[in-house]
Amino acid sequence: MDSPSADLHPGQAKRPVVEIKQLRKTYRTGFWLQQKITPMKGYDLTIYEGETFGLLGPNGAGKTTLLKTLLGLVRPTAGTGSILGHPIGDRRMKETIGYLPENPYFYDYLTGWEFLEFTAGLFRIPRAIQKQRIPVLLEMVGLSVKDTRKKQMRRYSKGMLQRVGMAQALINDPELVFLDEPMSGLDPLGRYQIREIILSLKKQGKTIFFNSHVLSDVEAICDRVGILHQGELICEGGIDQLLGSTNTYHVEGRGGHIEGMQEWLKQLEVQGDRWQGIIQGSPERFLTIVKEMGGQVLSLKLGRPSLEEFFVDQLRQRGLVIGA
Repeated sequence: MDSPSADLHPGQAKRPVVEIKQLRKTYRTGFWLQQKITPMKGYDLTIYEGETFGLLGPNGAGKTTLLKTLLGLVRPTAGTGSILGHPIGDRRMKETIGYLPENPYFYDYLTGWEFLEFTAGLFRIPRAIQKQRIPVLLEMVGLSVKDTRKKQMRRYSKGMLQRVGMAQALINDPELVFLDEPMSGLDPLGRYQIREIILSLKKQGKTIFFNSHVLSDVEAICDRVGILHQGELICEGGIDQLLGSTNTYHVEGRGGHIEGMQEWLKQLEVQGDRWQGIIQGSPERFLTIVKEMGGQVLSLKLGRPSLEEFFVDQLRQRGLVIGA
């Protein structure tokens, strides 16, 4: 497995924030509790200060179990772990973390503002600071201060509830933020806003650990990713480590003066009026050349697999049947 410290940004501190060794969880199930299910089969993982780590895997892979174990909501069967230097479950670490569950529960008859005040009270945040912090958080997550003061949360949409959940996860200005499917239930604008929030937290030096099924967002946001499959961490490393750091571009197009494009393309393939190849030189300049020669670009992408393609390939290699 690749060394996690290899992908840290230059100058970034290397203090471990999350450390787990051979973390394992086994449940007993069935009428006589004679059957065993092991959603975690012994993980080793270290996440460093300032990193954004994305945890990927199909449903049932053990992602949420791992998060709940790190948060002290589930007790591990074996292994050890620490958060911000404190053992898993230690109350001291809970003061400096934030958590957004995948399906958060809210008090229906509270307004969003009242709920954030309640959450702030759990952290013993002074009223004066609450009055300053809550409006800032509401603006950050794209909610109206006026609506959250008057509207009870039982009347909120799924997207609005997700935004309130994100605000409460940040109410204590945490060092480490755990997000379980933070884009769940959001429209494209909402996804964009949550992605921008996460990028803003990265700039502030926060450490972020999140699960997501939206692999394009993970690829755009994360410094490192890990892939879970049937309770095992099968792959982990930086985006460039896993996908490759190539800067070449593959292009597909139609029409135009193909002979004039040959000097710009290698591995050129032509079928009828369709063509494709690898761009040599600046992709911006090539796009201009194609337009001048009367051609049309149909697709342009990096000459490395996307995170989604890599993810599917990793699962295929391990015998998981995908699709029909």
